Amino acid sequence: QVQLAESGGGSVQAGDSLKLSCAASGGFFSSSFMGWFRQGPGKERKFVAGIRWSGGATYYEDAVKGRFTISRDSAKNTVYLQMNSLKAEDTAVYYCAVQRNWLMYTQPYSYDYWGQGTQVTVSE
Repeated sequence: QVQLAESGGGSVQAGDSLKLSCAASGGFFSSSFMGWFRQGPGKERKFVAGIRWSGGATYYEDAVKGRFTISRDSAKNTVYLQMNSLKAEDTAVYYCAVQRNWLMYTQPYSYDYWGQGTQVTVSE
């Protein structure tokens, strides 16, 4: 059983930065893929960024490319999402998730475990 705990959300102004963290505990596999998703009010949960635990290859949604950076600290079993140049449309609850493999990584149903989410609010 894997537990995920997000932190780092908050309320900021447009153009500001935030860094989210997701600490993983419990059973973990080197083949795992970890993703960040977000869900705005009345919207579907959408893929934002992901990283392969082994090798560190990264993947991004087009809307965040060049502004967000996903990274991992293997020693701490923690994944980060550095968010720069934040916009009002980035406002959402952000979730981290993990799947044992690397399948359909943009789809929420592909993930086995989820964190509780952290709120990010960006004001113009």
